[in-house]
Amino acid sequence: MQESEKQANCQFCSNTGQYCSEIDMGNGFCFWHDPNFDKKGMDLADKLERYVAKGGITQGLQLKYANLSGINLVKKNSNTGYDFSHSNFYRADLSHAHLFSIKLNHANLMKANFNEANLHCAQLEQANLLGIKLNNTKIDNIQLGKHINQEELAATLAKQKDTHKANELYLQAEQIYRDIRRAAENQGIFELASQCMYKEITMRRKQMAWFSKDRISSKILDLFCGYGEKPLNIIACSLILIFSCALAYFLFGFYQGIYLIQFNSQLSFADNFHHFLLSLYYSFLAFTTLGFDNLTPIGWSKVVTSLQAFLGSFIMALFVLVFVKKMSR
Repeated sequence: MQESEKQANCQFCSNTGQYCSEIDMGNGFCFWHDPNFDKKGMDLADKLERYVAKGGITQGLQLKYANLSGINLVKKNSNTGYDFSHSNFYRADLSHAHLFSIKLNHANLMKANFNEANLHCAQLEQANLLGIKLNNTKIDNIQLGKHINQEELAATLAKQKDTHKANELYLQAEQIYRDIRRAAENQGIFELASQCMYKEITMRRKQMAWFSKDRISSKILDLFCGYGEKPLNIIACSLILIFSCALAYFLFGFYQGIYLIQFNSQLSFADNFHHFLLSLYYSFLAFTTLGFDNLTPIGWSKVVTSLQAFLGSFIMALFVLVFVKKMSR
């Protein structure tokens, strides 16, 4: 008798080791966990709310095409939401749903309808978000993780030299980031929009051929200013340029009045360090084009000065442009 009762229970086991206690529908799984049970168009919002309220296992639910419009899956009196990780909501209708702080990690949300829904603080790490509908969806403070599902899979395939499949997944990742960016911009969530803009362009770069002119120039822009989304990158590059040119002036030399400022092995460490500090000061003046006081470059220092002055003017103008762009959002 006990053996038959065990066979009548759903065989699904969650990641936390919990077995589902629902009745087996004949394929080894209950109604909620059976991937072969056609739920297309079924109005399951009330039924699912009751299932969740009585403590049913919410991980790994199979709800393709299900109609869950207006469902309320908010966990009352709790800062954490229900865990629907690894569930399948492919093309499910979740419009107007209340899903505050819900966990949808590793879930299949491909082409699911979340229009007018509340996904505030939702966890979407490693979820399949391709084609997800987010019109007027509350997506503030959603957690996408460091890499979305397609992005991570594409990186793995790229390492295996499967360029064609990797590029297909990078294209999907680009589309996902674009959709989330547009939704974030419409709601004024500009920090999320900025992050997705950066990722969107990064995914586009990764589809380019290695060592191609476009990919190299795109990578330079990434390092230099994060495609206009990372003004701090410009400051870091400026400091690197100032310090590098200071080393060049220290080696090639320049005059301070009638005194030659240059590395000299015959001088003491203190004197050479003082010369380096003067070189750093001269490099800052050249970068900002404020004027050179009584400092005069010689030899190769003239070439370095001209190049640094040109780059300095360009970098400062770019920083102002990127900073204003960020602050005006």
